Amino acid sequence: MNRLSLNDWGWGEFRIKDLFETFIGTNGLQTPTGAYIPKKDLIDSITPRITVRDTNNGIDGYVESRHKNFRVFSNFISVSFMGSAFYHPYEASLDMKVHALIPRNFELTKNVSIFLIRSMKNNTKLFSYGNQLSSTDLPYQRILLPIDERNDPNWQFMEDYIKQEQKIITQKIIDYYKQQIFQEKFDLHGLEDIEWRTFKFNEIFKEIKRGKRLKKADHLEGDIPYVSSTSLNNGVDGFIDNKESVRIFQNNLTIANSGSVGSTFYHQYEYVASDHVTSLTLENADKYIYLFMATIVKRLEEKYSFNREINDRRIQKERLILPVNESGHPHWQYMSQYMQKIEAANINKVLEYMYISGSAGIRDGDFAG
Repeated sequence: MNRLSLNDWGWGEFRIKDLFETFIGTNGLQTPTGAYIPKKDLIDSITPRITVRDTNNGIDGYVESRHKNFRVFSNFISVSFMGSAFYHPYEASLDMKVHALIPRNFELTKNVSIFLIRSMKNNTKLFSYGNQLSSTDLPYQRILLPIDERNDPNWQFMEDYIKQEQKIITQKIIDYYKQQIFQEKFDLHGLEDIEWRTFKFNEIFKEIKRGKRLKKADHLEGDIPYVSSTSLNNGVDGFIDNKESVRIFQNNLTIANSGSVGSTFYHQYEYVASDHVTSLTLENADKYIYLFMATIVKRLEEKYSFNREINDRRIQKERLILPVNESGHPHWQYMSQYMQKIEAANINKVLEYMYISGSAGIRDGDFAG
């Protein structure tokens, strides 16, 4: 079977209101949208709350509410006024300035939604930063889609095209990780069969350095991860372009001093550290050693809390329990191999699933002709 191409069919221009539900509101034709609800009226529960955030599928928490403006939608695409767009096959509630694209007269599947979102993002006017797209502007925005013989959107082609791209990506992932497993076969003692010893933080880390304060108003939009005290998204709280009067690190750990105290993450990439995290750097450690150490350092979550922060003095006095070699020194090779073995076991599980399902996720950036 020949590979499907985006050039196989003609393309047509469609307005959002031709494809998705709209209604007549006080300001004219508009798409369904979310609404502001005071935090005191939101109760922790199971319904995803979709906000304008561009990570975690827009989900900012799981809630319920009896507030009159608490609106729930299902099987829709959320579009925020800042340009993020996600597919939600489940029931979800929308915050203010997040709009719901609910299909009219076609079946919205995961694959079709991936195609639609990519096409929407190709509309630079629709998703330009700062455009602050309103629910009354959205119905009149246009997107290009492949069309069938009747000049209608070719939904089946979109479905088949994304399935094809998923299979190609799946095979690349399988080939890569199979090779990884072959490279990581070795015998290893269990954690209970190796000796452990207590060390001070400053005996283990060659550098323990707190990040530097950078006021929100001074953030410059860019591509450098800004790591703060959040427990989500590997601690990344945004992306900035600041290079002066900041502290930049790479290939080490961060531990949150406040906020989500004790949250610990490994950063293989260059990042800017806020004053709410401390950077922990080892001597000549690979990523597997850092991943092992992250699980050990994270145990400080049990000791500290929002009301008891990890300040510079306290962290110097903290202790770690680590596996040691015959000389009584940290057994770095064991830590590295232990994490590699865990990775290989998890890769096996993923490959088994992928072989059975024959599918894998596809990102926006993977969508190409």
